Amino acid sequence: MKAVILAGGKGTRLAPYTTVFPKPMLPVGERPILETLIRQLGSYGFKDIAVSVGYLGELIQLYFKNCNRLPKNIKITYVIENEPLGTAGSLSLVSGLKGTFLVMNGDVLTTLDYGKFIEFHRRNNGLVTIAMHKREVKIDYGVISTDAGFQVTGYNEKPELDYRVSMGIYAFEAQALEYIKPGQKLDFPELINILLKEGKKVQGYPSDDYWLDIGRHDDYEEAVKIFDKLKNKLFK
Repeated sequence: MKAVILAGGKGTRLAPYTTVFPKPMLPVGERPILETLIRQLGSYGFKDIAVSVGYLGELIQLYFKNCNRLPKNIKITYVIENEPLGTAGSLSLVSGLKGTFLVMNGDVLTTLDYGKFIEFHRRNNGLVTIAMHKREVKIDYGVISTDAGFQVTGYNEKPELDYRVSMGIYAFEAQALEYIKPGQKLDFPELINILLKEGKKVQGYPSDDYWLDIGRHDDYEEAVKIFDKLKNKLFK
């Protein structure tokens, strides 16, 4: 099975680190997070991995050209985004996407069992399956509910709201690519809404596994701190 890692973003929220390094090349533990992801996918049987690059993509290619730590049976190919096409739009550039394939962001630290994820996707017959994580959002204010005339109907002091958020990991069937026009800039939320409008089945996969998107300074620092405790749980 093929996996696509999206590694073309500028990572502006992690400046100034990302002025000289693409975000997926930031070190977590002894190696870049992208190397850990590739090794992790390899341990789950993904041997054909396409990396979509854009911003500072030549640094990613140069690093892996000279990296001898990856298993020899992992094949890495690159997709060059000359213009940003969005998280979903870049898939139109990837060749050889047939049947079921995995798509994920290149800045994710997670103990997700990819085998169980793909198995769930196939069992539920969705066109796309989105790995989801539960997040609590604390509101620091009293939240007021009103009717159309602004008469107060409720008052909730500092509520905690529960949401399921995307982990940036997706299982795809190739038929979903029919809804991505070549050269069109398209992000995953837009693609998912197109599929839903067309009546296609999009499945959610609830995960309680550890998950962290390192796109912000606080999250990156957390990933660096916790990596040693997690590293033995990342691989199958």
